[in-house]
Amino acid sequence: MAAKAGTRKTKKKSAVDPLSGVRLTHPDRVVYPDVGLTKRDVAEYYAAVAKWLLPHVADRTLSLVRCPAGIAGQCFYQKQPPQGLPASVKQMKIEFKGTPSVGVYIEDADGLLALVQFGVLEIHAWQSHVDTLERPDRVIFDLDPGPDVEWSRVIDTAFLVQEFLKHLKLTSFVKTTGGKGLHIVAPIAPQRSWDEVKDFCHGIANVITSADPAHFAATMSKAARPGKIYLDYLRNERGSTAVAPYSTRARAGAPVSMPLGWTELRRIKSGSAFTVENALVHIKKRRRDPWDGYGRLKQRISDAAIRSIGDLQRR
Repeated sequence: MAAKAGTRKTKKKSAVDPLSGVRLTHPDRVVYPDVGLTKRDVAEYYAAVAKWLLPHVADRTLSLVRCPAGIAGQCFYQKQPPQGLPASVKQMKIEFKGTPSVGVYIEDADGLLALVQFGVLEIHAWQSHVDTLERPDRVIFDLDPGPDVEWSRVIDTAFLVQEFLKHLKLTSFVKTTGGKGLHIVAPIAPQRSWDEVKDFCHGIANVITSADPAHFAATMSKAARPGKIYLDYLRNERGSTAVAPYSTRARAGAPVSMPLGWTELRRIKSGSAFTVENALVHIKKRRRDPWDGYGRLKQRISDAAIRSIGDLQRR
């Protein structure tokens, strides 16, 4: 990985990535100036984590955060394809809120590295695949703490959500967001509609919040959230996205969203503890992928689980 700014050797203006043959223009452009990471460093990071990242983003509609000049320049969200995308980044017709549009998705490492070439520093994905677009296949709870909330409370909340989902016969996984919080993710069979999944997750957030309103909030209003953890269930709405596992973030320090094992969660110091520079060291120390088995899980949001949430909300 990269050295600090000022110690890096000068590189050619273009380079071929050894994994996929994607040509990077300006590979020596510094995109994270505070830590001296270049566009090539970002590409090398994504090449190294591709086998773990791709199962969670391939064939999913994406929203992208592009920073063509790095995080010191202008960064912006992009859902529609920019001009000049190579064939490795696929395009699809999609309707959003009644308006025809065009979305993007990738299938493989070529597509992933092509995103880096276009200045992408964050990859956010839908909770459904393109071939089952109207049937989500995972649920996500974003634990978003207020600025005065201790990190230990965020961890405790993650375990609380895990146990709640386990009671509903859903095995869940945890990851840092690369920001302030944690994501709790549970794969599900693509059987329910977006509205059904959103209502189910909203119900869970309401039950947890109602049981302890002093510590939790289920509303986006910042005025209602001082000292609380916002249980963001809106990632489960059609068109909403969540930052992908292993994705970089367009923030100082080059943090990444890191999948974790539940047993290691207590040792993590913050939601931005992992970065481009330390992520691979952490991954290599593991004996196994903490999300191993994610794709093989056969579980669903059952009618019994929906009734259970309804009963709890009526109490």
